[in-house]
Amino acid sequence: MATLKKPKLLLLDEHTAALDPKTAAKVLDLSNQIVQENGLTTMMITHNMKDAIKYGNRLIMMNEGRIIYDVSGEEKRSLQVTDLLAKFEAAGGGDTVTDSMVLG
Repeated sequence: MATLKKPKLLLLDEHTAALDPKTAAKVLDLSNQIVQENGLTTMMITHNMKDAIKYGNRLIMMNEGRIIYDVSGEEKRSLQVTDLLAKFEAAGGGDTVTDSMVLG
């Protein structure tokens, strides 16, 4: 429905969270196609680190309401999930990544 009229900002807030992996992949691919074809400015909130790396041209990581990592361009394209996990660990004061840090 959001693409019936071109929005100024398309917000995708965990739009695949309740889906099985196969359906989620289809929805993400379709979302990406719509965004690219229509040149939409989009903010996708996700806790899936692979999706955060794969989609979009900028990645912003937040912790306790503050931006702790902002990356784009070649640096984003070269990111690995382990890099993001290290950022989470650093944000937690060096503590091991917990479910609450990643999921919540």
